[in-house]
Amino acid sequence: MIVDTHVHVWEIDPPKYPIGPTAPSWNSYPDEPGTTDELLAEMDAHGVSWCVLVQTSWSTWDNGYIADSVARFPNRFVGHGLINPQDANNAEQVRYWVNERGLAGFRFHPLYYPNEEILIAPQNNPMWEEIAALGVVIQFHLNATFANQIATIAQRYPHLTLILDHMGYPKVEDGLSAFQPIADLAQYDNVCLKLSDVAGRSSEGFPFFDVHPFIKTLMNAFGAERTVWGTGYPGHHRIKHNWPSLSEELRLIREGLPFLTNAERDRILGGTAAELWRLSASELDKA
Repeated sequence: MIVDTHVHVWEIDPPKYPIGPTAPSWNSYPDEPGTTDELLAEMDAHGVSWCVLVQTSWSTWDNGYIADSVARFPNRFVGHGLINPQDANNAEQVRYWVNERGLAGFRFHPLYYPNEEILIAPQNNPMWEEIAALGVVIQFHLNATFANQIATIAQRYPHLTLILDHMGYPKVEDGLSAFQPIADLAQYDNVCLKLSDVAGRSSEGFPFFDVHPFIKTLMNAFGAERTVWGTGYPGHHRIKHNWPSLSEELRLIREGLPFLTNAERDRILGGTAAELWRLSASELDKA
């Protein structure tokens, strides 16, 4: 089973599916939709059984398109929305999107709030209590600067699954020592790693050798049993947004990281994700 745990999809159909920022500094918007229909065709062509749909930063706090897509294709998609950490009613929003709209988790962007520890601010305690009660999966868009917030949440809610997106954004030019706070989060059993955006971290071409020391460090810390794989955009939007194609993303895991064993590749490409989100084999796997 292959599970892509990080694909952004969106529709441009206001007011049903509005477009707008989820960060004060956001000023980039799409000029065409990136739909689940396009993604589904691409998944079928490359043998991807499941995708975790992640709300884009330009699609507002309304996770409606993600939720509707999961409802349309409940055996292919899992939905992760966005929750505003500055909304006084965000605990209520968590309940709504999980209980009423069927989302399986959320993504938070501490990177968007560099001047405050937004995730562990006291006003967000009710939100985390609600998330903990529901037991949903949480993803974080972060770098090493924000690792302490994840550590606090991991200790406070040890049963919650927490995922570090895009390997915690290692910077090759800063070296491994500056990246150590991300690797140190592996001490918490409920913290997992997302092996994604390798090309974006690199100044080289495939297979991005300059990032390999960071990947090795992370694999030694987290292990394949706590590592999932993700890509980025559906279909032609990958190239449009300067990301590798889906075939290139798969090739990286299968051929470009020779220090991985076949068993580790299987875990990263789908085995770990299937356990975290409790995914069953799709019709694609049975064919």
